[in-house]
Amino acid sequence: MGKKITIDDLTKKLQSPHHKITPQRKIVLQVFIENPGEHLSAEDVHYILRDKGYDIGLATVYRSLELLSELAILQKNDFGDGCRRYELNTANPDAHRHHHLICLKCGKVAEFADDLLEDLEVDIMEKSKFKILDHQVTFYGYCSKCQKQL
Repeated sequence: MGKKITIDDLTKKLQSPHHKITPQRKIVLQVFIENPGEHLSAEDVHYILRDKGYDIGLATVYRSLELLSELAILQKNDFGDGCRRYELNTANPDAHRHHHLICLKCGKVAEFADDLLEDLEVDIMEKSKFKILDHQVTFYGYCSKCQKQL
């Protein structure tokens, strides 16, 4: 995956004349650094912070997550279950993002990094004269643990 992302790396992305690095935004970012690869909802982040003793409102968490995703510090995911989840955006801007495997029973989200669709993308671009910048693929099924319970 490359270099480990630090809070300083992320706060540099956040610095601009229009955005401040508030203590709340910083602790929200810290949750993602401490939980790499996790796909966290606003409620998950709020619970983690409250569990650590931080007094932060859920509305503040939501606003922070939205801003951080607008700034491409976090990647917002919608897996079709009515709950937005966020993860650190560690993607190289020239590379495709990873894909997701969603368990329909327990809700576990796993990542799948192989990009097997490049040939298809080239074919689509040539036939449609459409420049594809990225794609997202989500597979739904049952994780190995839940398959044993079926």
